[in-house]
Amino acid sequence: MTTPFPDSAAALVARAAQPDFAAWRRNIVRLGGCTNPIHLVGAATVYDTTTGVALLSYGSDVYGGRLLTACGNRRATVCPACSAVYRADTYQLVRAGLVGGKEVPEAVSGHPRVFATLTAPGFGPVHTRRERDGRVRACRPRRAGERCPHWTPAECRERHPADDLRLGEPLCPRCYDYAGAVLWHAFAGRLWHRFGLELRREVARRAGLSRKEFGEVARLSYAKVAEYQRRGLVHFHAVIRLDGPDGPGSTPPSWATVPLLVDAVRAVVGRVRLTAPGADVVGPRVLRFGTQVDVRPVTSYGRDAGEWPASAGAVAGYIAKYATKGAESAGAVDGRIHHARDMVMLPVRAHVLRMIGTCWWLGGLPEFSPLGLRRWAHMLGYGGHFSTKSRRYSTTLTALRQARADHRAEQQRASLGLADHPTVTVSEWRYAGRGYSPEAALLAASVREGGGLHGA
Repeated sequence: MTTPFPDSAAALVARAAQPDFAAWRRNIVRLGGCTNPIHLVGAATVYDTTTGVALLSYGSDVYGGRLLTACGNRRATVCPACSAVYRADTYQLVRAGLVGGKEVPEAVSGHPRVFATLTAPGFGPVHTRRERDGRVRACRPRRAGERCPHWTPAECRERHPADDLRLGEPLCPRCYDYAGAVLWHAFAGRLWHRFGLELRREVARRAGLSRKEFGEVARLSYAKVAEYQRRGLVHFHAVIRLDGPDGPGSTPPSWATVPLLVDAVRAVVGRVRLTAPGADVVGPRVLRFGTQVDVRPVTSYGRDAGEWPASAGAVAGYIAKYATKGAESAGAVDGRIHHARDMVMLPVRAHVLRMIGTCWWLGGLPEFSPLGLRRWAHMLGYGGHFSTKSRRYSTTLTALRQARADHRAEQQRASLGLADHPTVTVSEWRYAGRGYSPEAALLAASVREGGGLHGA
């Protein structure tokens, strides 16, 4: 284990000699290794709701002067501890919509469900790793001597290893449509929304129903996550489910089958179109999903998410894994870029830097100002949510967090001997900073490496 600061070990030893060390230590250990906790100052009082008597009062001084709470960041690169909790919650949310649980009836496991992957289109040839029958194939075999308009070779006969830094890099950066790629990112969320609308229309058409009639007998629900590919573009992984009119608790009509849903998804992906703004600046752009579409049935028990058919548990795990990742998985950065001069020192590869630069350039033009491209330059133009779901798919992250908080509150009440009292807590806390002192950072690092969990 590396020491966060040179003098942190000595500071921790000195802290251990202080009278309030036990409370200070509990305040940190209970966060499970959160890397950037929030500091609160204030007090709380627990009252008996029957008599109005104050049963317990405590303030931030009990915790060494500050009450620490976890940052709650979903990104694994920012806070591994909090992202692990987010990943577990996302897994439970997605799985409940596939097999039931968390107040979702188990009958939902018999509803038609598919696992779909929608990709971004190509904006120029990039180095890629191709495999067939377990063997790595040549990257981009072409006729010898074939070149692009900029006289760059159009072929690459190398068999790239999985860790090759050239993967995702354009063969010719001048041929690559960076403006198109950034605009596709800016509209990816709207493309997904349009896809959902068109899918409902398509399923209704295949069932011989109008849109109004469809809404009276069936409902489509989904949960999705965005994953960055090595080329710096997201693709969407989604669970799509066909229910009765009232959601997971109602039986879908007899015509609702998995083959119908699979065929409808494939048919709709190729039809979704949006026209990008700024045609007079960067030329006309018609935005669409890529031609690579994967749609497979989901079974309650089966194989992993990469095989056919996919099991409910494997699909939930697959989606949850990518819910904690961001553009940094494509080689970008995980913090916003505030000034153009900051791009000079960014530790990114050339392709990613060009996408960031394109975001900054387009974001400064009035035609593209509504897209907020400079704000999302560190995300390569993608400003959408990484994990989303429809309202009726299953439970919510808020409900899962509240259930966990209620459980911990019950545990605390029992430990204080208040389990038999109807109580209410009145509290007032204010923000007082964030982060760790050197000795606290060392203790938190030891909790992380020991596999600690929130509430330990």
